[in-house]
Amino acid sequence: MKTEENSIKIKGSKFMYGWMALFVLGGLVGCSFLIFEGFSFESKYSLFYIFGGIIFFPIFLYLTLWALPGFIPGKILLTIVQGVNGTVKAKKGTVYIKNIRNIDLVRNSLNLINDIVIETFDNKTIKIRTYNLIDDLDYQVMVDQYIYPYMTENARKVWDRKVNLDKLQKVAKYHRQEQKID
Repeated sequence: MKTEENSIKIKGSKFMYGWMALFVLGGLVGCSFLIFEGFSFESKYSLFYIFGGIIFFPIFLYLTLWALPGFIPGKILLTIVQGVNGTVKAKKGTVYIKNIRNIDLVRNSLNLINDIVIETFDNKTIKIRTYNLIDDLDYQVMVDQYIYPYMTENARKVWDRKVNLDKLQKVAKYHRQEQKID
C-alpha cells in the first residue's frame, strides 16, 4: 500500500507474491520432475509418476498463465481516493464510493483467482482482478478502513453483515475508528 495525499494505491503483499510464486512455479517444477523421473523407469511407480505429471502439468500451466500478469513488478491493483467524492479506480473503470451498493471478494471458479466485485446503484458490476495477491483479512481491513467511512448508510449495513470485526481485532489487530467525513 502506498499513500499519497488522499489516495491509496493498493499492491499485493510480498508474502502473497511469494506464496503464489511457490504454488504455481512449484507445481510446474514438481510435475516436470515427476515426468522426468517416471521416464527413467528406475522405480516400480514410474507409470504413476508419468501419468500424475502429465495430468497435473496442464493444470498448473493453466493456473500459471492466469496468475502471470499479477507478477509484473510494481503492479497497482487498485487506487482508492478518499473523501466525500471518493473513488475506487482500477484498470476496468472508476466507481464513486457513494455509488457502491455491494463490495465483495469472490473466487472465480474457472481460474481460482480472487476478484473484488463491486456492484453499483446503477446496476453495473466491476470486477477487479487481485491475482490472489491480497489476503482475505487485508481486503476486509482495506475496505473497512478506506471505503466504509464514505459509503451510503445502506451499503454500510450490507458491509457490516459481511465483516467480522471481532476476528479482525483478534487476528489483524484492527479496530474500526469512527471517522468524521469532511
